[in-house]
Amino acid sequence: MKKTYKKIIALFVVGVFLGSCQDDLDQTPIDPDSFTEQNVFASPDEAKGALAKLYASLALTGQEGPSGQADISGIDEGTSQFSRMLFSLNELTTDNAVVGWGDPGLPNLHEMNWDANNDFTTAMYYRLAQEVSFCNSFIENAQSLADDAEVAYYIAEARFLRAFAYYNLIDLYGNVPLVTVVSTELPEQSRRSETFDFVESELLEIQDLLKDSQSNEYGRVDQVAAWALLSKLYLNAKVWTDQDKYTDAVTYANKVLGSSYSINMTDANGNGTAYDELFLADNDTNGAQNEFIFALNFDGNQSRTYGGTTFLVHAAVGGTMEPSDFGVNGGWSGLRTTSALVEKFDASATDFDSDGHPVQWADMRAMFHADGQNYDINTIANTFTDGYAVTKFKNVDAQGNAGSDAGGEFVDSDLPIIRLADIYLVYAEAVLRGGSGGDINTAASYINELRQRAYGSTAGNISAADLTLNFVLDERARELFWEGQRRTDLVRYGLFTSNSYVWPFKGGVKNGTAVDSYRDLFPLPANIISINSNLTQNTGY
Repeated sequence: MKKTYKKIIALFVVGVFLGSCQDDLDQTPIDPDSFTEQNVFASPDEAKGALAKLYASLALTGQEGPSGQADISGIDEGTSQFSRMLFSLNELTTDNAVVGWGDPGLPNLHEMNWDANNDFTTAMYYRLAQEVSFCNSFIENAQSLADDAEVAYYIAEARFLRAFAYYNLIDLYGNVPLVTVVSTELPEQSRRSETFDFVESELLEIQDLLKDSQSNEYGRVDQVAAWALLSKLYLNAKVWTDQDKYTDAVTYANKVLGSSYSINMTDANGNGTAYDELFLADNDTNGAQNEFIFALNFDGNQSRTYGGTTFLVHAAVGGTMEPSDFGVNGGWSGLRTTSALVEKFDASATDFDSDGHPVQWADMRAMFHADGQNYDINTIANTFTDGYAVTKFKNVDAQGNAGSDAGGEFVDSDLPIIRLADIYLVYAEAVLRGGSGGDINTAASYINELRQRAYGSTAGNISAADLTLNFVLDERARELFWEGQRRTDLVRYGLFTSNSYVWPFKGGVKNGTAVDSYRDLFPLPANIISINSNLTQNTGY
């Protein structure tokens, strides 16, 4: 059974659904004060319900579930969900994923030829801006109850969620308005470095205002989440602010690594691997939850959406794949991966097809379906069998039982946004980039812990001499693919737009090609630019 906090989120999402197609965007965030009227803050218990909306705004899409009373109007509701948008912008634009659907603006993502009117880049901007608005309103209204110890925790959590929204805004869009109060004025544009400084200062201030490691309800953040986000912020500081903060990245990674969170190493059921369990329907109880520092919570009955893991499971099923093996009622025949990702696992391949392509691996993170699939992609559109399918996310528990939705439509699996394995890799990269406070041998031991889980033995272990920046980048691909991180990683390494690394159909060319470097950032939405004369569009758009 999902934990208590998921039930709180469910207060905001009841009802049935009807599917719809992608519409052209004319998005308007719902009034952020609509859920924070004065009577909502009459007591700490009622304030907790308003806090749930801040979490739900990232996991869900509106007030009634998969469709109805959407938080953002003018876009098909399911596609507007935060993690689905994160996948679209940070995975579909890279070597990790392609999708065969032709929704307006979608093919442009992998081809890397989007513009300022792109549906998906626009949708993400609105989703994150809405989260900021909701958080600002909550923080302002909750001050009347700030003397209550629990409400003080709620305010700190709201500040974390606002900082997280801005972390994504500066990653994806660069210079954005920095708004920290409820206001009707058109905001000024802040430099990326200014917003970076705000996120840093907020996380530093709230680290001791949040609850201790794993002492909060499942689904709510604690102080370790602040440390983890700080470590990731500092790892990207050189790109985002032109300031080297690798020592700070090591410092806060060490704080995370010294906390009570742990890598899910043991598969107690004998039906899979400990890595598999991270992405199953019972990942809130099967041990994986001890690795999840910040996760979005989903429930097939209580919190329904066409984004989240419902999207990741359904959209990845097609061809010869059996939907029941994934705990769902059918596949959407959309998502696959490219040979560039599969090749990251080639060294551990144990079986090959007649053409010499790998179909089985010693590294159990190589979660691909090769049967009936072509290794190489000749065409992306409407051709599910071009490219290996991905079997990473499933709506079954560790015993193989399907999720709670009897109809098999909506998925129970929670989605990790920050997990401990990520911070192991942050530590290793920051050390390799010159950060002090860590050492290469410790970094190698952390990497080997992940690889021992992946191989089920020490067969994949490396030495400290093997640990290079390129190895860490590839290890991040192996460990974290489809978890919304790849574009950020490639930008940090200078590989996202350059000709130094290409993948199938990068730049719209079958064998891949470089694109203009301005595409390291997405454009601000064209309609926002036209409304607010204080804003300047990103270069190239």
